[in-house]
Amino acid sequence: MGDFHLTTKQIEAREILAGPATHIMFGGGTRSGKTFMLMLAIITRALRAPGSKHTVLRFRFNHVKQSIIYGTLPQLMKLCFPNDKWDMNKSDWFLPLPGGSEIWFGGLDDKQRTEKILGNEFCTIFLNECSQIPYSSRNIAMTRLAQRVADKEGKLLPLRMYYDENPPDKGHWTYKLFKAKQDPDSKGMLQDPDNYAYLQMNPKDNEENLSPEFISTLESLPPRMRKRFLEGEFRELAPNALFIDETMDKWRCLDELPDLLRIVVAVDPSGAGDEDNAENDEIGIVVAGLGMDGNGYILEDLTCKTGPRGWGKVATDAFDRHAADRIVGEENYGGAMVRANIQACRPRTPYRSVHASRGKWVRAEPIATLMETGKVRLAGYFRELEEELTAFTTNGYNGEQSPNRADAMIWAISDLFPELTKPEKEMVAIAAPQPIYRRSANSWMRNL
Repeated sequence: MGDFHLTTKQIEAREILAGPATHIMFGGGTRSGKTFMLMLAIITRALRAPGSKHTVLRFRFNHVKQSIIYGTLPQLMKLCFPNDKWDMNKSDWFLPLPGGSEIWFGGLDDKQRTEKILGNEFCTIFLNECSQIPYSSRNIAMTRLAQRVADKEGKLLPLRMYYDENPPDKGHWTYKLFKAKQDPDSKGMLQDPDNYAYLQMNPKDNEENLSPEFISTLESLPPRMRKRFLEGEFRELAPNALFIDETMDKWRCLDELPDLLRIVVAVDPSGAGDEDNAENDEIGIVVAGLGMDGNGYILEDLTCKTGPRGWGKVATDAFDRHAADRIVGEENYGGAMVRANIQACRPRTPYRSVHASRGKWVRAEPIATLMETGKVRLAGYFRELEEELTAFTTNGYNGEQSPNRADAMIWAISDLFPELTKPEKEMVAIAAPQPIYRRSANSWMRNL
């Protein structure tokens, strides 16, 4: 082991890892050392038991590469094993270790690769970022926790299944399993609750390895995000919520996007004037695109608090920057003013106006369905927008302020998927027909 010392919380984590529980979850805020400790435990077990096999799985394989193979693993090796050389097999993506042990890496989104990995038996399975992983996938992976292998002293290495995540809401299976001690399917109490250990690890537990600026950034997050990424707490699940953390995390796209067939800029105005808009709601401005894969992507949230000249320029600048097909505007406030303002800022801009004839939650339902099935995905993190989305329920909108960002997103997706989300009434005014053409996903910058 190199010149490296554990924090107080990591020492507590080490004690739990050495305990009797088969299932161990580290939940909490971001950059708290959860993944680092679990990877250290896997490597230690692999070196302790020659010929042992271990696997690290995430919902998407590209995220395993980015966060663990190219992120956590090199840092861990440098700190804890500085004198050893490690060569990743990049054909099959496994790490061979001294003594013949192997650590395999995979994503549950790659069916062929997942089947190849799960064709083996393992003595350690690590599910990284469980908020994205369905419970059914966890159960399938658990069937491969079966390798019987002895350590160097001849003792049978105990089977271990590790989990980590930034806690989503309390409706998620990880909360039921590790906090409520309930079976997520039957809702009955676990027969062996002591076999499921949970440790909360937060950024402030790892403060000596983080910059003060990073902690300050987390402290400035909206309440829902702060509770999850700083405080590491499971959030209360709104009854009959339309948008949930699990869905947004599961389909969130942080990789290269497909070519885009169409791009729209959607505006949800508040009625603010140019001279005095301090007391008005924000003007929702969201950019979305339809990919060659048939999925919709939220590209950018440009919501602002300004008057018509200001938001008109923001919207038309986004139209040009993204090479969009048209701007979609909601006309409840001021009628034709929205279209007139867009045309004043950029003459002959292709424009389509819609009228909100139904309640906010009714308009949101079909969009929530599309997002649940992966037809609509967030291309990055959109903190304020996600805050508004999670306040939508089948009983209405429960947020504190008007969901202008969410409404703009709804107009954008409704325009990209008209056959699935056609509103009851709409007024259409398109200045000029636009051809559909392929567009590189690199022509814009994502809001990450």
